[in-house]
Amino acid sequence: MTITEHTALFLDRDGVLNRLRRDDYVKCPEELEVLPGVKEALELLRKRFAHIFIVTNQQGVKKGLMTEEDLTAVHHKLLDAIGEIDHIYYCIERQSAHSFYRKPNIGMALQARRDYPDIRLKECVMVGDSASDMLFGRRAGMTTVLIGDTNDIALKHPKLVDHYYPTLLEFAVNG
Repeated sequence: MTITEHTALFLDRDGVLNRLRRDDYVKCPEELEVLPGVKEALELLRKRFAHIFIVTNQQGVKKGLMTEEDLTAVHHKLLDAIGEIDHIYYCIERQSAHSFYRKPNIGMALQARRDYPDIRLKECVMVGDSASDMLFGRRAGMTTVLIGDTNDIALKHPKLVDHYYPTLLEFAVNG
């Protein structure tokens, strides 16, 4: 993959940066568990990308399982653990609301482009652990990178996945 000085890296949060809580949400800082190698990966990736963004769906807020203040506290703890990120974009709307800002829709990507006019989405990379993340990247015209223990999503949706790596660190070293 060719990286230019104008390229931005978009990262999903749960399952890429921190441990995914199956059928649950990271509702408070105490529940956040940063995955091994993430801090080291981001140190390498900051040298290759002009901007790094987190894009995350957080419908637990609209479900009443946590407040937006709780979400902010989780993000502060995450940033303390992994270092600087240009911006965290999140959508708190429930899936049923069909929000333009909820992945796989591309509202968060377009908001990042408005906020950082030097980025060109076709030169950006989306790293995620779900088909929704890959569809978000594809719809926005980005290169997609699937992270995870298995590449089942790549096998089920080969047109959505450009590259597969088991971890963010593997991508940072070999991508």
